[in-house]
Amino acid sequence: YGKNTIKFLRLHREGKKHIVKEVEVCTHLRLTSAQEYLDGNNSLVIPTDTIKNIVLVLAKKNGIATLEQFAIDICKHFMTTFCQVAYVKTYVQEVPWQRLHENGVPHIHSFIYVPDGIRFCEAEQCRNGPLVIFAGIKDLKLMKTTQSGFEGFYKNEHTTLPERHDRILCGELFCKWSYGECKDFDFDCIWNKIRECILEAFSGPPDCGEYSPSYQKTVNSIQMLILSKVSQVQVIEVVLNNTFYNVLDMKNLGLTNDKEVLIPVETPYGSCACTLGRK
Repeated sequence: YGKNTIKFLRLHREGKKHIVKEVEVCTHLRLTSAQEYLDGNNSLVIPTDTIKNIVLVLAKKNGIATLEQFAIDICKHFMTTFCQVAYVKTYVQEVPWQRLHENGVPHIHSFIYVPDGIRFCEAEQCRNGPLVIFAGIKDLKLMKTTQSGFEGFYKNEHTTLPERHDRILCGELFCKWSYGECKDFDFDCIWNKIRECILEAFSGPPDCGEYSPSYQKTVNSIQMLILSKVSQVQVIEVVLNNTFYNVLDMKNLGLTNDKEVLIPVETPYGSCACTLGRK
């Protein structure tokens, strides 16, 4: 049991410069006894309102250096404070505020909401077990307008999809990775490096791109590049929810349409998922 959707903004001041972290936290516990379920005995139950208040107090006292460190702080607090807690899991998700720049100069207290992927993390621990950290990015929308196709697929009497050697590749990406046992990592640096790997593997070189024969191959290319460049990552899961575009037939309007006006197909959409880990 636990508390979901604990939302707050943590404002840190360094003189005139302000630093913000707006997050959403979910914290769940498993107790050493199930007596509250079986017998209605609540003597060991930590109220969810107390869980919420603990999260807020930790944010006030410790700040949020990184999402991962804040999740670690929450897990450690419940494990060291309450002997009846057998397991704790915390999920932290960040609102994507970025510092506003004016003529290249960073503003000291103004920010802009930039929805180019949402950062999140998870920390979980069993009593007498290691503290395990996961991190990720979700709702990252990506598109490339060429260097993508889908050919040579299996066909039978139910197949109506034509082969394409040049199409738009567009999707919303979810990526989650495991660090394994908690160590003293530079979580911000690693997260930014993984995000760069995702963009690089998806798009290819900036002057020519790289051909994608399928969404599946793109997913695997992303995973392989991350595992090759980021040694701290042990297992990585990638889900790519696809958005398809159809070329609009404009003959009735007296126009030819050479893939210049396209209509997004809202539903149904495809999805490709893969989990890949080191040996």
